[in-house]
Amino acid sequence: MSPTFEELSVGQEIGSRSITVTRQDLVKYAGASGDFNPIHWNEAFATGVELPGVIAHGMFTMGAAVQLVTDWAGDPAAVVDYQTRFTKPVLVADTTGTADAGAVIEVSGAVGALDAEARTARVDLAVVFDGQKVLMKAQALVSLS
Repeated sequence: MSPTFEELSVGQEIGSRSITVTRQDLVKYAGASGDFNPIHWNEAFATGVELPGVIAHGMFTMGAAVQLVTDWAGDPAAVVDYQTRFTKPVLVADTTGTADAGAVIEVSGAVGALDAEARTARVDLAVVFDGQKVLMKAQALVSLS
């Protein structure tokens, strides 16, 4: 059930989740987005341009993180604004032929601000990979009934 404005308070947690990412996910995302930059799928190319290895698309990470908010809100259209700053790449290890995850992104969210007149909640997300924040000021504005 979707939250109502009246039942929310600043600091209230909306939940958390772990997002498993594989290189196969990156290839699928490349096809859907049209972003075929080889830093997102080719180890030799990525290291050749001085990256530590293949990295997830920033927009993939951003989109995967906001899913926590859309699930909590109960309607993706309730998210009327979403913004962030990219701070660190998500390194996705090659796990071909194994059941291991290439990377695990941890996402948690809390109500950061409420606007009674607009009936909106700002949800602040913490997005962490390998112990470091990969998105800063990740904030979604949610319109509530």
